Amino acid sequence: MNGKLRITALVAVLALLLLPLAGTAAADGPAVRLSKSQAGTGGSITVSGSGWRAHALLMMLICGQSTPSRGVTGGTNSCANSDGRAVTTDAKGSFSKKLPVAEPPVPCPCVVHVATVEGAKAQADAVFQVAGHAVEPLPAEPSGGRLSVLTDTRLDGSSGLLTWFGAPPSRTLVFTVGNAGTTAIKDPVFQLGTSHGVFAPQWEDQEWRGTIAPGKKAQIKLPVELTAGAHGDYTVSLKYGGKVLAEQPWGVGRPWGVTLFWLLVCVVVPAAVFRAGMAVVDRVRPRRAGGLRHRGLRLPELALHMPKFTAKAATQEPPSNSTLPWFTPDSDPGTAGRLSAPHQDGSPTSPTTPTRKGPP
Repeated sequence: MNGKLRITALVAVLALLLLPLAGTAAADGPAVRLSKSQAGTGGSITVSGSGWRAHALLMMLICGQSTPSRGVTGGTNSCANSDGRAVTTDAKGSFSKKLPVAEPPVPCPCVVHVATVEGAKAQADAVFQVAGHAVEPLPAEPSGGRLSVLTDTRLDGSSGLLTWFGAPPSRTLVFTVGNAGTTAIKDPVFQLGTSHGVFAPQWEDQEWRGTIAPGKKAQIKLPVELTAGAHGDYTVSLKYGGKVLAEQPWGVGRPWGVTLFWLLVCVVVPAAVFRAGMAVVDRVRPRRAGGLRHRGLRLPELALHMPKFTAKAATQEPPSNSTLPWFTPDSDPGTAGRLSAPHQDGSPTSPTTPTRKGPP
């Protein structure tokens, strides 16, 4: 008996020692607390939290049609996004900030939804009631079984040459799900959402053709496509039955081909316009004397005209009887001297001095 008592006492002591540790481990996860559980539009509440990552950027929103157990069933589209607030945790992962009370776009039940903006995904919800806002029951969960993602999701595919020039990037989301329910699931309809930065995802329904029996699993492939020219950091979210099953980051490169195209346009088009304008000016501008247009100095044209001018000038000889302009042929002293000079050849055409006629 003494041995059993000692063992029981030892177990009790160990249990007492482990209780604080268990409480600390449970408190290490993200948690959210509210200063008020109910408030009207126009007021504000203080939202505080602990157990978050140090120096993490968080977004606080009031969302409708949501509970802590089921989460935000409609995504951030069911939240008052314009009245949300961002907050950064301290070195211990805690924060405290006021949040204005606003009505979400869908009826309550409502929660204050806090989630990380960057880095590892983490979120927490706290029950909150917007005074005077409508309350409706949550939509029933889909019957026919429960799906859960068994393996990590991945994006298959690569960008081609057309994507480099601005074509829409596309990938294939591959994941494996298992049916944890008691009935088969036939042709399940999933929701795929793509979000960029802090913006809410845009959801799109995609049906998978097939049947998943209870306790069985299946690999599912769904196409994902972004808009033309998209680039940057995106997140692909998978949702089924109002619950987000998985999220996959997607880094899309910049379409540098579009940038190169516009650079070429900015260089080629002005050059072509300039050349066309100069051609028009060259056609319209009148010719100068000599038959040459004023088009600037061009060596080929000079080479064509200068040889003709030089050859013509070389063939011309100065006149033999050229005189100064102020002398006439009769008064030119050189001419008179040449006329009076005797000629020895005796030709009849040679000029001679006149002789006196008469008797000697």
